[in-house]
Amino acid sequence: MNNKNPLLAFFLSFIAGFGHFYLNRKFRGFIYSVGTIGPVAFGFLVWVTSYDDEIMLLGLITAVLVTFISIFDMVIYLLKGQGFSKQVEINQEGQQVAVKSDESERFNTILLSFIPGLGHFQLGLTNRGLTFLTGFFGLGTMVVFIAAFTNQGAFMVFLGILPILWVYSMFDVIQQVNKKQRGEELIDKTILEDFEETRSEQGRKSKTLATVLSMFPGAGHMYLGLQKRGLQLMVAFLFAIYILDILRLSLFLFLIPIIWFYSFFDALQKVSKHGEEDLEDIPVVSYLVNHQKWFGIGLIALGLYYMFDSIVVPALGPILEYELGLDIQYLYYNYFQGTIICILLIGGGLKLIFGSKTRKESAQ
Repeated sequence: MNNKNPLLAFFLSFIAGFGHFYLNRKFRGFIYSVGTIGPVAFGFLVWVTSYDDEIMLLGLITAVLVTFISIFDMVIYLLKGQGFSKQVEINQEGQQVAVKSDESERFNTILLSFIPGLGHFQLGLTNRGLTFLTGFFGLGTMVVFIAAFTNQGAFMVFLGILPILWVYSMFDVIQQVNKKQRGEELIDKTILEDFEETRSEQGRKSKTLATVLSMFPGAGHMYLGLQKRGLQLMVAFLFAIYILDILRLSLFLFLIPIIWFYSFFDALQKVSKHGEEDLEDIPVVSYLVNHQKWFGIGLIALGLYYMFDSIVVPALGPILEYELGLDIQYLYYNYFQGTIICILLIGGGLKLIFGSKTRKESAQ
């Protein structure tokens, strides 16, 4: 048992009972394996014979709960350090006293950091850990509450920020553990104080932090001081999600990844230039100001499409079907949107082809 790897045991515990078998806890491993595989197998058998979805779902939920209990049991066992080799020292009375080794402290801290903030608490960084803990669970709770209160599932997209916070919390814990083991003093300050110090040091900002923030459209730009450009990209991204969801304009959902990729790679370009040249806060809308005609045409087309989708088709559909036997709603929802996409793609391709020819002729 002394040669067992605690980290491997922890990750094996995500598979039904394997971690406990690895540590020779055979009885617990058997119980957790049966408690996880049994309900799933029984639910699948019932579903195959009688197509009962509820029994299958109940089996899956039971397996997930047993897996969580198994992982929690493993975490408690590992934190106690039972069955693993320990360093001992002889005290003044000649007695052997167990001493927590650097590897043991490192493992326990990283293990606790799977829940954001707990690893920092282990190191005595209460304020820093509280920032991660409240930020992670507070953001998750707020997003779920707003999505449920407004009945708008589009707000759930903000849950994508949680994995970023989780990874950053893990990375920060590892850095703090390395500092402690090098003998450096740990200062209990929040990550917001770190950001302020980074901004005040010779006017330079962290390129790593700017890159991480650029995962959310506009945030990286605003951190670099490009407030107008960042705000416009952030508003465009959030407004696109909201308006396309509430107006049910699934035809234009492709705009969301386009805005995200444009914002992300534009932020990467700004990050690469930061510190080497002065960054100009040029608004994205300045391009639209110079092309007001096309922007106005696009707004008119969008308004006509929404009016046709929400008013004309629902109002005239039943009348035409009753008078002429023409099911306009079926034709619209099955063919119209696909036709519009084809026209836009073909029109964009022709514009690129003839536009390039025109530029070549003018250049000659």
